[in-house]
Amino acid sequence: MIYSAKTETASLAEVYRTVKVPQNAGFWRKMMAFAGPGYLVAVGYMDPGNWATDIAGGSAFGYTLLSVILISNLMAILLQSLAARLGIATGMDLAQACRRQYSRPVSFALWILCEIAICACDLAEIIGTAIALNLLFGMPLMVGISLTVLDTFLILFLQSKGFRYLEAFIIALMAIIAGCFIVQIAFAQPDFAAVLQGYIPTTDIVKNPAMLYIAIGILGATVMPHNLYLHSSIVQTRDFGPDSNSKREAIKFATLDSTVALSLALFINSAILIMGAAVFHTRGMNEVAEIQEAHKLFAPLLGTSIASTLFAVALLASGQNSTVTATLAGQIVMEGFISIRLAPWLRRLMTRLIALVPAMVVCWFYGESGTAKLLVLSQVILSLQLPFAVVPLVQFTSSRKMMNGHHIPVWLVGLACVVAVVIIGLNIKLLVDFFF
Repeated sequence: MIYSAKTETASLAEVYRTVKVPQNAGFWRKMMAFAGPGYLVAVGYMDPGNWATDIAGGSAFGYTLLSVILISNLMAILLQSLAARLGIATGMDLAQACRRQYSRPVSFALWILCEIAICACDLAEIIGTAIALNLLFGMPLMVGISLTVLDTFLILFLQSKGFRYLEAFIIALMAIIAGCFIVQIAFAQPDFAAVLQGYIPTTDIVKNPAMLYIAIGILGATVMPHNLYLHSSIVQTRDFGPDSNSKREAIKFATLDSTVALSLALFINSAILIMGAAVFHTRGMNEVAEIQEAHKLFAPLLGTSIASTLFAVALLASGQNSTVTATLAGQIVMEGFISIRLAPWLRRLMTRLIALVPAMVVCWFYGESGTAKLLVLSQVILSLQLPFAVVPLVQFTSSRKMMNGHHIPVWLVGLACVVAVVIIGLNIKLLVDFFF
């Protein structure tokens, strides 16, 4: 059987092949044509859920968990490159490929698991945006949570203008986040020797259950399962040629695009943890796990109110940015797994409303402390869903037949399998610690 987009409804049909790729152009012109999807994926790696886990990890354990952020990011670079390769080589996104390869009950179960992951991600974005609005404007959390419904219409407006406008919006917000943290790190003056030491892994992470819990939360916040579905779809917005050479070139540029974008995500995630370690852990404040508490303490501890303001601005940009990931991924997995196509506004509104309910309930009954715990828990849920996306991805991209000659080499199959085993092993360890 030949696998082709011709036998499938185009993934994200409204933007499929809408971005032109210049022929016979130089490296940089082609690079710019392919640049964009990697940044849409990267925003999912720096959403408000990352903030909660990174702040908790930095305040409790100093710079130790920087190694987890680095390893998670390297895993993300590998897995996202496989997702891009799958979409370009087969003309299908990961959800469509699962439906093609697996039985209907298996595909349905994978769809349910993916929807749970998307709701967990959207939950983090809702809470993060509401907290940012509260910190900047004093808006009650319940009101901020309700206002996040409007995010979905912002995405629709930008996409109606063209996919490039959506990409430009994302990149602009990422630049704002990066700029805010550069200034904050300058104020915090971390010990850079200790920072470098933190990137070296230690066995303490696995031995200490509390540290492992946050480490898996960081993993879940960094390597997001629905991003694999998203990336395999949005690389198909580029109008590259159907021949093998054009696909090979598209795979090269898509991989480069996501690697550069995820390197920026590595900097931002590291910066959040470094801030938690430099500002709180070094002063003996080892239990700062709430975003609101961190914001409140930045100004007096760093001696300037602008540090708190920049923190809140970056958080708002992060929440707005990350909402794109969940809403687009929700449309992709529903259409890909069960062939149900809803109007984009309805699908995105459904995703947002499903996540709104638990956010409002927790906020109503438990207040700020409850939302902080819910943020960390949402990231652990994401991590538990990872194997159900990673295993099919490795299986498909290693298939010579399915990939039409663009399958990954044996050494890369081995490396991807190691990543999958590490992820599954960490999740089993988490469940054993949790129940026993």
